[in-house]
Amino acid sequence: MNKNGAHPGRESGGRRSKSGRPRKSWLRRIVTFLLSCGLIGVAGLIVLTLYLRTQALPVGTFSQPSQMYDIHGDLIASFQSGQNREFVPLRDIPQYLIEATLAIEDKRFYDHVGVDLRGIARAAVVNVQQGSRVQGASTLTQQLARNLYLTQDRTWSRKIKEAVYAVQLEMQLSKDQIMEKYLNEATYYGNSAYGVQAAAKLFFGKDVSELTLAESAMIAGVPKGPRYYSPYFDMDNALARQQLILTEMANQGYITQQEADAAKREKLDIRPPEKKSLVVQAPYFRDYVRQVAITQLGIEEREFDEGGIRIYTTLDLSMQQAAEDAVAAQLEGAGELQASLVAIDPRNGYVKAMVGGKDYGDNQFNRAISDSRQPGSAFKAFVYLTALQQPGFTAVTKFKSEPTVFPYDGGRKTYTPSNFGGKYPNDYIDMREAIAKSDNIFAVQTMLQVGADKVIETARKMGVTSRLEPLPSLALGTYPVSPLEMAGAFGIIANQGVRIDTSVITRIESATGKLLYEAKPVKSKVVEPEYAYTLTSLMKSVFDTGGTASRVASLIKRPVAGKTGTTNTDAWMVGFTPELSAAVWVGYDRDRVIDSAESYKAAPIFASFIERALEAVPPKLFPVPEQVTSVYIDPATGKLATDKCPGARIETFVKGTEPTEYCSEHGAAPADQKEAPKKSGSWWNDLKRWWND
Repeated sequence: MNKNGAHPGRESGGRRSKSGRPRKSWLRRIVTFLLSCGLIGVAGLIVLTLYLRTQALPVGTFSQPSQMYDIHGDLIASFQSGQNREFVPLRDIPQYLIEATLAIEDKRFYDHVGVDLRGIARAAVVNVQQGSRVQGASTLTQQLARNLYLTQDRTWSRKIKEAVYAVQLEMQLSKDQIMEKYLNEATYYGNSAYGVQAAAKLFFGKDVSELTLAESAMIAGVPKGPRYYSPYFDMDNALARQQLILTEMANQGYITQQEADAAKREKLDIRPPEKKSLVVQAPYFRDYVRQVAITQLGIEEREFDEGGIRIYTTLDLSMQQAAEDAVAAQLEGAGELQASLVAIDPRNGYVKAMVGGKDYGDNQFNRAISDSRQPGSAFKAFVYLTALQQPGFTAVTKFKSEPTVFPYDGGRKTYTPSNFGGKYPNDYIDMREAIAKSDNIFAVQTMLQVGADKVIETARKMGVTSRLEPLPSLALGTYPVSPLEMAGAFGIIANQGVRIDTSVITRIESATGKLLYEAKPVKSKVVEPEYAYTLTSLMKSVFDTGGTASRVASLIKRPVAGKTGTTNTDAWMVGFTPELSAAVWVGYDRDRVIDSAESYKAAPIFASFIERALEAVPPKLFPVPEQVTSVYIDPATGKLATDKCPGARIETFVKGTEPTEYCSEHGAAPADQKEAPKKSGSWWNDLKRWWND
């Protein structure tokens, strides 16, 4: 020991930490701990690997048919019928198709052990950058494991099992065996086609071994989403994905850029899909429910078909049958003339019936949801609803109906509408007569005064999402809408201005009874009830003598309101009772001109359907809001009627907008009658008026 008390040779090695322990000892302990953890981890991994290798994979899950029910719990359809599946060995599958699948689905297939940790990390980074899940990381082996052994539930437990089974598959099968099973058992191409052989025959009518590079790339793109990338559903999407796959194949060295470019130019001879027969009830509704479940609710297509799920819908099968019968009766022997019908319960937004055409087996295009037809004068309901909410507009507002040229766009342009058949009163008419007889001059004059922008705003509030522009022709329904939109919008009027989101599915349950989806309709008041009722009162006149639907009035034994619409190529009848709103369209798919006899078919379809659909429901009056009043008016002057006024009628007004002056053209009102004509609206008076009519 030296004079400072230190041992010679320990100046550095003997230095201690503040705790008194040598620093090397502390570091040695850390290293030893980490090595121990590593050894334990390796040992655990070896044990887990041996365990997984010795464990048998579960028995492959057998698909279960999913089922769809109506509002009463009656079965509408059972899916997964007639699967098209044919196994082919890997050696008979073109290398192009295998490489196309690898390029777009799992480029590191031959480098991972069933789970691609690098792919997971890459996907996580991309998803964080985009703020949503835009890229997945499931390998082909994971997809195979999921489709063979698991459900499509989006849960962590399912993902963990999927990863475990994928690793087991990699341990027990070669890469080629996994690829063979994937291409034959795990891929669904829509139209009941499972596996590449079925897909090749479905789309190209040939054996899979005969596929070209371009055809292989097309098929490889479909499993990602048969509803989006099938050439039967969206050729543009299918071609875009095919070209993406060809680009990826070139980038990854499977083909040259010249080969990719040549394949992109190759014209594909897609085989037309086989015609479907009407094997289920409500086929157009069934297809629409499927579309909503897959595109809006996130249910995977394969799960929808064969996941054993139960879909509970809003449809009423008895109403559906009434709708189909009404359409069939009017279109029998009508050649290529088509029709569609949608009925909605305005009290809850439930679609109760849907007919998309006269023959589903011949043509599966659903005209009930297509926004490609002009509604004509049926659109005027939005014009008059807008007007009634503006100062100065009531049921007795008058305009002169005569040939008129309307300037617009600052006077730089003009619009010249005409009445049906070129007939004009050449006199002043009020709003009730204009609605009953569908006067075009009155409608355009009204819209130009209230503003086309306000009419569009009203239509949007009522659920119309189709393109609309603020032009004078808008008043006459020149912009296409769908029957579904029209039925929903008129349902809001029937429901006293309360909008409830239209729905077709009430809930979806998994095969095990787990709730996957439950509808929670949103209610919102978009129109005050007094304005909705006033318009309802006016549209009841459409069925009165002289109204455009008067010829079917005798077929409907209950209060009903509505509006007809006719263009050169379309005929509409949209109307409602307190319990049901329905839109009927009649026309040709190719915009062929319809004659007068054909245009008259929409109203009888509507009347026949409404009466039969509600045959078990007692007639019900439209409820009268508190802010509505009824008074007797003189039609000639629009003022309060006296006992001298000929043709006096009772008219509906929002309180505060009714006339206060008596007619003086037919003699003064007796002193004891100056208050008598004015009376408050009530259900009893409404009932007596309806009964007397």
